[in-house]
Amino acid sequence: MRQIQHLKTTVSAVVIGAAAFGFAGVASAQQSVPSSVDDIIVTAQKREQSLQDVPIVVTTLSQELLTGAGVQDIKDLQILTPGMTVTSTQSEASTTVRIRGAGTVGDNPGLESSVGVVIDGVYRSRNAVGFGDLGELSRIEVLKGPQGTLFGKNTSAGVINIITERPSFTPSVEAELTAGNYGAIGGSVSATGPLTDKIAGRLFVAHRERDGFYEVNDGKGPNTRTDDGTQNYWTSRGQLLILPNDDVSIRLIADYSKRDEYCCAAVQTRVGPSQAFIAALTGAKGPGQTPPVAGFGVVPYSRLAYANRETPQQMEDMGLSAEATIDFPSINATLTSQTSWRDWSFQQGMDLDYTGADILHRDNDGSNGYGVRNLTQELRLAGTTDRFDWLVGLFATKEDIYRDDSYVYGSDYNAFVSLLLTASVPAAFGGPSPSRTGCFTNPQGFLVGTAGATAGQPLCALGLVPPSATAPTFGTGKAYQDHYSQSSQSVALFTNNTWRVTDAFELNLGLRYTYDSKRLLGVQQNLGANGSACLGALANQNPANRVPSPIPGTANVATPAAALGLLCLPWSNPLYNNRAISEKFDDTDLSGTFKASYRFNKSIMAYASYARGYKGAGYNMDRVQTGVTPDPSLLFKAETVDSYEAGLKTTLFNRTMLLNISYFDQKFENFQLNTFLGTAFVVESIPELRSKGVDADMVWFTPIEGLMFQGGVTYTDAKYGHFTAADMSSPGRFPQLSLLPGARASFAPEWSLTGALSFDRSLGGGLRGGFNLSAKYSTEYNTGSDLLPYKHQDAFTVVNGRVSIGAEDERWTVDVWAQNLFEEKYTQVGFAAPLQGTAFADVNTPQPNGTYYNQATDTATYNAYLGAPRTWGVTLRVKY
Repeated sequence: MRQIQHLKTTVSAVVIGAAAFGFAGVASAQQSVPSSVDDIIVTAQKREQSLQDVPIVVTTLSQELLTGAGVQDIKDLQILTPGMTVTSTQSEASTTVRIRGAGTVGDNPGLESSVGVVIDGVYRSRNAVGFGDLGELSRIEVLKGPQGTLFGKNTSAGVINIITERPSFTPSVEAELTAGNYGAIGGSVSATGPLTDKIAGRLFVAHRERDGFYEVNDGKGPNTRTDDGTQNYWTSRGQLLILPNDDVSIRLIADYSKRDEYCCAAVQTRVGPSQAFIAALTGAKGPGQTPPVAGFGVVPYSRLAYANRETPQQMEDMGLSAEATIDFPSINATLTSQTSWRDWSFQQGMDLDYTGADILHRDNDGSNGYGVRNLTQELRLAGTTDRFDWLVGLFATKEDIYRDDSYVYGSDYNAFVSLLLTASVPAAFGGPSPSRTGCFTNPQGFLVGTAGATAGQPLCALGLVPPSATAPTFGTGKAYQDHYSQSSQSVALFTNNTWRVTDAFELNLGLRYTYDSKRLLGVQQNLGANGSACLGALANQNPANRVPSPIPGTANVATPAAALGLLCLPWSNPLYNNRAISEKFDDTDLSGTFKASYRFNKSIMAYASYARGYKGAGYNMDRVQTGVTPDPSLLFKAETVDSYEAGLKTTLFNRTMLLNISYFDQKFENFQLNTFLGTAFVVESIPELRSKGVDADMVWFTPIEGLMFQGGVTYTDAKYGHFTAADMSSPGRFPQLSLLPGARASFAPEWSLTGALSFDRSLGGGLRGGFNLSAKYSTEYNTGSDLLPYKHQDAFTVVNGRVSIGAEDERWTVDVWAQNLFEEKYTQVGFAAPLQGTAFADVNTPQPNGTYYNQATDTATYNAYLGAPRTWGVTLRVKY
């Protein structure tokens, strides 16, 4: 309620201020700013149409609105789009878009995007390519619901269609310089104009830097950085527009971007009992983790992160595209060819334990990262007659993905495992030198997965005694090095046709037949003697082998199940060593849409539609195991969705207001849930996800000259269907997903509201002024794919603001702006820290509600990637 009242108060103040400001000068609206509903044009059906004539839900955002709200990339875009969330996790390469509660976390490169990103007609195969300066934007269209016909690869939840400015034959030069808090500085320069009487060009270049949003405690080192979450990138984009004659148009685009940043540390939101062990290992260098306050409480929004290893990340993105259109006036048709080549790559290093202790990390040595290379070709022939608009096309793509992955044991890994097993530090790591026959108390109940393992119980009752003071079980250094390579080919035939049955009644049919083929090759390889501990533990499961073994504490007894799991984690499991992977599959799908619309008059249109969406199957490019056995196949199923919509589009008050509302009901089958199991990211196919609700959008060109309001509301009821372990591809993973059946999906707030108030007009004396206030309110939701309660996010509101003043002819403009103006504190994604306690401890004891989660036995430490804090700055823009 506090956030709602805050938003109401702010908006009310701005409306009053706008009215006073609005009558202060002489009215003189800019020609480029839309002034009525008829000016809002979209290309949601691959042809220019009025928004009010398109029978689907489209949120369209103009250049002026995007600039006013400070939108530079798709993460910024969510403040203007109800029902959409954009998050990133362990790297900015893991940026994920969700619409109406549907979408999949992008940490697994084998996943296709639920929400597609299309930039100037070119389908981008991963959302992360849209995280960066998008350049000079003409407009952005957000299409909600499955788009199974017209936008490159099929998408199951929606499309973000980004249209940038084309080259112009009118010469102009624009430049922008920005400075702000957190040491932010950046700028851009663009120029456009004629090169000949038939060729125009446009060039855009930008560079931006910023210090990190997190303060870092580097613990034991060797990290020496004191901040994280930095920004440092540059991007360039060059275009040619060639017009050989009146019937032919060719647009060539080349772009290149490079990022060299540090990301992504995380803060603790709740620490478990392992915090004492972390502190013991970190020693004099500090606690190594946020100390608990009043029970398990911590203060995450101090933005203090712990990382003894650096988190460098480098991204490189480049591409070429060619769009050619040929008009055939004799048959009133147009042929369009869209060709693209793209190469995107990413490398990173990271602190895998998110503490100041030296437990696990990834080196930034070229052995950690992934890349995507693809070629696309699309051909469309579209035409129109008195009663028909028709389109037929072909889309083909060839995509190659690679992933390199490795883990490195830090100097504290062996000691930390010893602590988890016995609550005792071995002498080799600074602890006492106890007798192997001693009996120690299990103070926190770490091995609660083993029968009888409760807090305060003697460890020897579990067959565990303190580790040997001589030989460490795990040595420092790289544990493994894996490589995966996936090649895929996709070909689709599609058609989209509209029949104007009468002047008021239209029918639309779209169909797409898709053929997908994917092949995965890989090799998984342990390094050094890694795996000997697991081998010994496995041998001790056989009574005939229970002799003194290399596993401390397991001589002459069967290794307890919890200890076996700890010693045979994927990165220490010898069953992966020199394991070759070769898998292949082919798939076909028929998707499409059927729509009917009826226009009662010029101002009111009703429509109903059915659409089927499809997202292809893929492979888990990770070490995935059930128990201690590697999964025999890394394949996960294709995802499909059946969507029904009914809507009303209205234009009011002499075409100065649009008010659109629609009801949607979407049923996803084999929903691709990418979840972090504490050791690996795994895609599990959830039998059913149902998302239904209401979308409403409004645009109002108010009677006050230059004042416009745009807003929207989305109500979403997104819930998983009821399922059991038998319904899953891997029943052994059900305990960790047992909170899902019948529950609300993650990142699916029940209510999502957006509003943007923008004002721009002449002030007299050759000056022009204006402001923009953009806000988004979301009700509570869970940020974890497993729905653990400690990953909950309360309702929150984010507000961006901008005030501008400049010359009437736009030769110069100064903006004072702030993002997250009221410094709302919220979490992007919550997750359980690796190896630091366990949430689903009672894996053999389901609770009365059927889940395997008991909060009373939850010993996990929880971390979070936070939303951005308040940032502010000043921007100077010049134009000639």
